Amino acid sequence: MLNNPPCSNSSGVLEKFSLRGRTALVTGGYRGLGKAFARGLAEAGADVVIGARDEGASKVAAAELAAATGRTVVGVGLEVNDRASGEAAVAAAVEATGRFDILVNNAGACFHRAALEVPDAEWDEVFATNVSGLWKLSQSAAAHFRTVGGGTIVNVGSISAQIVNRPQWQPAYNASKAAVHQLTKSLAAEWAPLNIRVNAVAPGYTKTEMAPVDEPRFKARWIDDAPMQRYAVPEEIAPTVVYLASEASSFMTGSVVVIDGGYTLH
Repeated sequence: MLNNPPCSNSSGVLEKFSLRGRTALVTGGYRGLGKAFARGLAEAGADVVIGARDEGASKVAAAELAAATGRTVVGVGLEVNDRASGEAAVAAAVEATGRFDILVNNAGACFHRAALEVPDAEWDEVFATNVSGLWKLSQSAAAHFRTVGGGTIVNVGSISAQIVNRPQWQPAYNASKAAVHQLTKSLAAEWAPLNIRVNAVAPGYTKTEMAPVDEPRFKARWIDDAPMQRYAVPEEIAPTVVYLASEASSFMTGSVVVIDGGYTLH
């Protein structure tokens, strides 16, 4: 049964963005977008679990974030496409903080390759991480959220779900992110009665290890084609993740928020 609407005078507008008393799990949270998301959530008051294949890197990033924010931050090894690993990460969040409220599905894989040259192994890896991993971890999170009265899932999609990127070709990644957007909507519709909100962000070209935005060969299509004629940095995407994770977006589910400097306007 859905919760009653929050009282309009229950708190000030800025307080609705607060994540104090909540715990978030961020996949791939030790670098790039994920690291910025983890920091943004912690700065908003959340305790954070950083999960990634590289357990050592997760622990280092967690220690740095805990020192910087004073929050409880835990680093764990996490293989998103392994259901047992995902369930262990959820359990780690509950063990460390006594609760688990927010899942940010950020882990991703991408290869630049023409369609006729894509080997099965690359196609399978992209879908295993970007779609199957997100699906399995969302199921594990929702199974927990159902027992505690609700929760929030934020998926990391991409403008690549809506466009065909140039000059590089990346058909597997584009198709996988389109699946993420549709899965976001499907889960949002099905899980709304459980008080589980599911939304997504769709970043444009952002400076990370996965996106070589500084390479001159990409500038004409990646940068000059956008109305703002620049790339983003991860810290510009993080506030929207905080918004979607917080009560500020309490009447929002199934939405895909595009943050791309106007790139998809034409």
